[in-house]
Amino acid sequence: MGGRCYNPGETTPANSRGKMLNFLLWLEATALSTWLREALTPFAFPGVLTLHTIGMGFLAGTNAAIDLRILGVAASMPLKPMERFFPVMWIAFAVNAVSGVLLLIAYPTKALTNPLFYVKLTVIGLAVANLRLLKKHVFRDAGLDGKPVSRKGKLIAGLSLLLWAGVIAAGRFLAYTYTYLRAADMLST
Repeated sequence: MGGRCYNPGETTPANSRGKMLNFLLWLEATALSTWLREALTPFAFPGVLTLHTIGMGFLAGTNAAIDLRILGVAASMPLKPMERFFPVMWIAFAVNAVSGVLLLIAYPTKALTNPLFYVKLTVIGLAVANLRLLKKHVFRDAGLDGKPVSRKGKLIAGLSLLLWAGVIAAGRFLAYTYTYLRAADMLST
């Protein structure tokens, strides 16, 4: 597959699709993409996928615990000390960003030709922005543990739960909803 490119003189794909196809063919032929897909080691695709799953567990799980506490679950537990978990969530986010890019490099056609991938990225962006709002509107309140959380804080927490659930669902669906697994599959259409 390495080196095979779409010829713009061919009548198959439109020119913009041809550029995308060339990019996908090139990326899939790189040493890193090939190694991630084909290496018989747990450090390749299985290891990256495991890191991605663990990172999401820490990110979404910690976030869910904070959101549920804001929404009134375990109300006797002070909320302010939970702010210490934000660095854990940011580290988990970094692990997911790196492992996500590696998963994309392994199967770029599978992701980049699937509209759900772009939905997932959008929801991730919204969830991260919402996480920043949560910290700003809930944890910056000086009297945080001395009074109930504001309605706005509870709305942000509820939205946070929905957004991270959406990220997880979109990620899981990506494994099963693709049209093309590899760029070569696009050549026959």
